[in-house]
Amino acid sequence: MPNGVDKANLPSKTCPACHRPFAWRKKWARDWEQVVYCSGACRKKR
Repeated sequence: MPNGVDKANLPSKTCPACHRPFAWRKKWARDWEQVVYCSGACRKKR
């Protein structure tokens, strides 16, 4: 039996810098509401 959640059912957002969708990561579990950019490069580019 697989553990966890199916990847298709994860929440996602759109990055305002590159306009690409990005999915929830376990690393962002505590601050998903504050995550805006998909990567450090997009955060710097703004």
